[in-house]
Amino acid sequence: MYVVPPPNRADPLSGSTNGSDELMVYQTWKGSNKFFLQGRFIFGPDVRSLALTIFLIVAPVAVFCVFVARKLLDDFADDWGISIMVIAIIFTFYDLILLLLTSGRDPGIIPRNAHPPEPEGYDGSVEGAQTPQLRLPRIKEVEVNGATVKIKYCDTCMLYRPPRCSHCSICNNCVERFDHHCPWVGQCIGLRNYRFFFMFVFSTTLLCIYVFGFCWVYIKRITDTEKISIWRAMLKTPASIVLIIYTFIAVWFVGGLTAFHLYLISTNQTTYENFRYRYDRRANPYNKGVLNNFKEIFCGPTPPSKNNFRAKVQREPALPARSVAGGFVSPNMGKAVDDIEMGRKAVWGDVGAVLDHPEGQLSDNDGLNTKDGGIGEMSPEIRTTVDENDRAGIHPRRSSWGRKSGSWEMSPEVLALASRMGEPNRMGGSSSSIRSTEPKL
Repeated sequence: MYVVPPPNRADPLSGSTNGSDELMVYQTWKGSNKFFLQGRFIFGPDVRSLALTIFLIVAPVAVFCVFVARKLLDDFADDWGISIMVIAIIFTFYDLILLLLTSGRDPGIIPRNAHPPEPEGYDGSVEGAQTPQLRLPRIKEVEVNGATVKIKYCDTCMLYRPPRCSHCSICNNCVERFDHHCPWVGQCIGLRNYRFFFMFVFSTTLLCIYVFGFCWVYIKRITDTEKISIWRAMLKTPASIVLIIYTFIAVWFVGGLTAFHLYLISTNQTTYENFRYRYDRRANPYNKGVLNNFKEIFCGPTPPSKNNFRAKVQREPALPARSVAGGFVSPNMGKAVDDIEMGRKAVWGDVGAVLDHPEGQLSDNDGLNTKDGGIGEMSPEIRTTVDENDRAGIHPRRSSWGRKSGSWEMSPEVLALASRMGEPNRMGGSSSSIRSTEPKL
């Protein structure tokens, strides 16, 4: 059976290495990730959502600087008014850097195995037993801080997941200390980027509060200088009203998320564990106390990545091409003829069923065979009709031409040509004999 080699990963910001015998790890990566700058940045498959997140951060800050902060430049002594705009811009850049550190780095992907692990006690013999992969236990038990924790076998990555590890169905990777897959950052949140994710959410909350507060300061300034009511002052600055509404809604989202993750950090849980296991109903083997839990997240070193995406790997040798009856067949060519006849998509592979017959000879299951007086001995009139039927979508390899659903009757064109030939033995009898041998449905 032929197997189509996996396509090379295209890096939009790197040069092509298709002519080389060696590829980088990111070019042969089996997950659903997107890579940029020759594997220096790794994103999830929904990386496009990152553009929306950046827009939702930058756009309101730009409106704030133009329509609010600029109007407050002269309201503070010693040029402190300009600091309102400077702080907003610096805070925004800081927020975007945290966003990039969250979405553009390895979240803690565990490299998948090329082969399933051998079961315990397996000596290599297969007598009277199934293959090792089928005999692997689905669940194992390990001890963590004196508590028994179950770990599962991942069929995709062909490994036993470490404790707190889970397989992300979106990125198609097993991730250490898997928290969740965040569509707003387009990446899994795991062991190596959870710290930056929390800091990003927290800093976004502070930025929203900052913009929200100074919008009210600007409205109060209009009220004091023009001696008008607060409602009339709000009508004079519609940009401030829009920003107040926008940041108020955003604070409920990012602020609520910040409060939730503060609870998770204090109890040493992940979002996945909180929704699935409910540690409040049983002992949490990972809880080390509030202070130590915060130290583990914010003060400990970030573990190094277990993947070197820019390492060289040897290109898999291409399968040799096969020649059939003097012709050339590409190794990527598959068994498409039978699939088209069956009305399904072509499946690459198993090309031998079509190509192993000698040239000019069809399968014994087909209605016409050259050794039985088939197409090879037909008159040109029959050949012309068969070719026309082939162009019209009727394949000459069908066992009964013109067959409809629920009917075994041959098409009138074939029967008429068979009766005109005057050679009943070559077509299995005359028109009447052919009809007489058809099964009665």
